[in-house]
Amino acid sequence: MKLSLIIPCFNEAGNVRPLFDKINEVFENKINDYEFVFVNDGSKDETFKNLKEICESSSRPVKVVNFSRNFGKEAAIFAGLKEASGDLISLIDADLQQNPEYVVKMVDYLDENPEYDCVTAFQEKRKEGAFLRFCKRRFYHLINKMSDTEFVDGASDFRTFRKAMKDAILEMSEYHRFSKGIFSWVGFNTYYMPYAVDERLSGTTKWSFWKLFKYAIEGIVAFTTVPLKISTYTGFFTSLASLIYIIVVIVEKLAFGIAVPGYATIVVLILFLGGLQLLALGINGEYLSKTYIQTKNRPIYIAREIITNDKK
Repeated sequence: MKLSLIIPCFNEAGNVRPLFDKINEVFENKINDYEFVFVNDGSKDETFKNLKEICESSSRPVKVVNFSRNFGKEAAIFAGLKEASGDLISLIDADLQQNPEYVVKMVDYLDENPEYDCVTAFQEKRKEGAFLRFCKRRFYHLINKMSDTEFVDGASDFRTFRKAMKDAILEMSEYHRFSKGIFSWVGFNTYYMPYAVDERLSGTTKWSFWKLFKYAIEGIVAFTTVPLKISTYTGFFTSLASLIYIIVVIVEKLAFGIAVPGYATIVVLILFLGGLQLLALGINGEYLSKTYIQTKNRPIYIAREIITNDKK
């Protein structure tokens, strides 16, 4: 098999058939040997029904992994990788914002440049609002300062890579997954291809600002321990500052007879130090909770069923 297309789907009933038709149209006379691996991530609409119809009617190999519930896009990507059999693997969203024409370009680039293992699409010009663009730029700047793994600003999960890279990713079976970091951590020679995002065909985006924020926290916790060190350093310098302040107060009282600061100062100090302690506990709690869940060895996803048309 030349190419496996992995397509995570969550409430994409209005998009899966147009995407399927679009890919077949674009690939005609360009890529002939390919398969579809759809992953239905616990959709509540008729996504799975439409995927079954595609599977039954397609002359192309189609596999549909149907999750028992919503496990998230990261788990859907992992499941798709496990089921993919192609020498090349492409990840593409189901909302038609990522044009399949770029997949053809990615495949051609890898065929012409055997020294590269992966082609990753990145947005040169983001279409989000100014605030969201600012937050994303700050996130990439921050995580690159803290992590030994390099994160490319604007790089997406929309990419095509060789089987060797797929196998390396599957070896990383951690429960809390941050694909952007995993793709970078495994290495391999990567070419970054600029692309323009199209408008979503139907439905609404599943990524709210709050979900993006939580996803960013996942990435920071997964790929750097700097926050733990920050809490340690903050505690040390706060204790040092407190000791210096105590000495200053004692000297003022004994040498100059100046009244010791009263109620307001004490309240401010208690609130400040208490806030720092809670922050340090929260940071430690984030790492501890991830370790706790990982030690349970729960599966990354549960497939309710896997259907295929078995056409080679």
